[in-house]
Amino acid sequence: MGCQDELLVEKVCEMYEKISRLESLKPSKDVNMLFTQLVRTCMPPSPIDVTKLCKRVQEMRSKLIRLCGEAEGLLEGHFSTILGSYENPLDHLNLFPYYSNYLKLSLLEFTLLSQNCTHVPSKIAFVGSGPLPLTSIVLASYHLTTTTFHNYDIDPAANSMAAHLVASDPDFSKRMLFHTTDIMNVTNELKEYDVVYLAALVGMDKEEKIQVMDHLAKHMAPGALLMLRSAHGARAFLYPVIDPCDLRGFEVLSIFHPTDEVINSVVVARKFPMHVHSLDQGLGPMILPSKCSEIQVFNPLEELTIEE
Repeated sequence: MGCQDELLVEKVCEMYEKISRLESLKPSKDVNMLFTQLVRTCMPPSPIDVTKLCKRVQEMRSKLIRLCGEAEGLLEGHFSTILGSYENPLDHLNLFPYYSNYLKLSLLEFTLLSQNCTHVPSKIAFVGSGPLPLTSIVLASYHLTTTTFHNYDIDPAANSMAAHLVASDPDFSKRMLFHTTDIMNVTNELKEYDVVYLAALVGMDKEEKIQVMDHLAKHMAPGALLMLRSAHGARAFLYPVIDPCDLRGFEVLSIFHPTDEVINSVVVARKFPMHVHSLDQGLGPMILPSKCSEIQVFNPLEELTIEE
């Protein structure tokens, strides 16, 4: 590990110690300051490979990802409550401090989706939508204006808050549906979706994430697309990393690692069109061999102009 990597790990460990000593992760001056510092520390492009770090740092990273996930959920819940106090909540989305990031991430994901999908999807599932389902809202507003979004979350309170945000809008109240359930209990319904999004914090560690991805591979429609959020370099201290070789039953189509303030990497995969028994028989990954080592990483935004 190089000197720069050692300094980075040391700084992240220091921040973890401070964050883990907080009495609450609810939005406050101290919480906001510490997480802003953490994100700024991890944001610059870095060659660090978190899988090669020592066991102590690996354990710290796992705990830090869970703390980040908890804080993110509390932040979204806080702002969902604020937005829900307005007569037309969707007119005030820019009150959320990371709204511009969601605009950029959604544009990136829509661009990747367009490059790999031959038609406008009629139904999309978003797994892990939370109390502030901004990805679904932004996609439905600007990019997929006729698509129906089925938002899945295990937390009834989160779904109740999210549903309230769109209830007053005549279009969105019809096109944004909310299901309170564990996605591991959803089977036949998954075949109805052209595209399934998996939120970054569904499956907080590698084993949980693989279980969810295997379940989706078993029940999604053949040829349907799976949109996943991962992390790269130092950003892997904030979010779980998806190894393309763990996507059994899918062909990985593209991976994109942003270098700006959009933290999440995006992975696009297609469920194999043929019927595959490998998941049930334990025959291992159904990924084309080249896909694990030579996935083309490209910038889909190079030719795009973002209009205000």
